[in-house]
Amino acid sequence: MTATTELKNIISEENLIYSKTPVLLDNEMHYCPGCTHGVIHKVIAEVIEDMGIQEETIGVSPVGCSVLAYNYLDIDWQQAAHGRAPALATATIRLMPEKYVFTYQGDGDLASIGCAEIMHACNRGENIVVFFVNNGIYGMTGGQMAPTTLEGQVTATTPYGRDCKTTGFPMKISEMVSLLPGTRFVTRQSAETPGAVRKLKKAVKKAFANTREDKGISFIEIVSTCSSGWKQTPVQSNEWMKEHMFPYYPLGTLKDE
Repeated sequence: MTATTELKNIISEENLIYSKTPVLLDNEMHYCPGCTHGVIHKVIAEVIEDMGIQEETIGVSPVGCSVLAYNYLDIDWQQAAHGRAPALATATIRLMPEKYVFTYQGDGDLASIGCAEIMHACNRGENIVVFFVNNGIYGMTGGQMAPTTLEGQVTATTPYGRDCKTTGFPMKISEMVSLLPGTRFVTRQSAETPGAVRKLKKAVKKAFANTREDKGISFIEIVSTCSSGWKQTPVQSNEWMKEHMFPYYPLGTLKDE
């Protein structure tokens, strides 16, 4: 057997061929160029396939760009009122404890109108997974300031930059929930490079495994970009995120019990 033939045989093996997971629907994604949502969807879908839990998984999405996730992941979905996804996820997992339930929320939704909901769900230690997509603004509704907007950051409602004297300081939600006794796993990841995607996928697998073992709530923050809201190109957005977001929202695991 020649080296070329051997290589062809290796490549043709089904388990070595990369293909789109069937958990992702064939709908064309509508997200803006450079948006992180599409990558996060892919990671979650691949983990669901890898773990063989597609029929047992229920997603809960509220208001914002995150609500449209049901167009792309072929699982059962529920839509919650603005900020109320943790409450709906709580009811779902308590009624169907055999399921894998997760919320998929943006920073405007989770950290603002839904701040009380997420804090109490984490404090109760509900057996769910929370995906918290933090791009520092309200993305869908025009790029307004969110609780996670950085000091001095320009948004639609802070054209001269966020002034912490009048609007308060950017909220570090992961640090806050990590202090609550009900949280089991709290980590902050990103998805702008292949290496970052691999780390995120590992965290997602761990979170769903925690649900399987009834360990309580797993909280995954993903620091993300919003090219249209930030008024930047995708490349500029990634660089801005690394230069400004990562120092204030450092990546890594904050709690793992």
